[in-house]
Amino acid sequence: MVNSEIRSYQDLKVWQEGMNLAEVCYQLTMTFPKEEIYGMTLQIRRAAASIPANVAEGYGRESRAHYIQFLRIAQGSLKELETHLLLSARAKVKITSIQEITPVLKQCESLGKLLRALIRSLENKS
Repeated sequence: MVNSEIRSYQDLKVWQEGMNLAEVCYQLTMTFPKEEIYGMTLQIRRAAASIPANVAEGYGRESRAHYIQFLRIAQGSLKELETHLLLSARAKVKITSIQEITPVLKQCESLGKLLRALIRSLENKS
């Protein structure tokens, strides 16, 4: 939301983009083989869902330090997600293709920038 008051974590662009990324990851993994449902599919979905969940949880904490801590956990989940996506496209794994994950990795990069900017902004308010 541009130039709008933030009344909830749902108003945060970083949370909204995290939800968009998680949705895309769910859609991507629907194309994965059924035998991956408890493997790579589950790993990607958990990591992706963890990002906006940690943004929301941090927002609901009582202190800025805790909020920043949860945003850093979200960053870690983002890197975990990127790793699972890259692994799923490797030649010897071949669950998906690099062409399929490239747009998702671009979303990851964009979300990472938003997370870093929010963390810096909160740290500078200390």
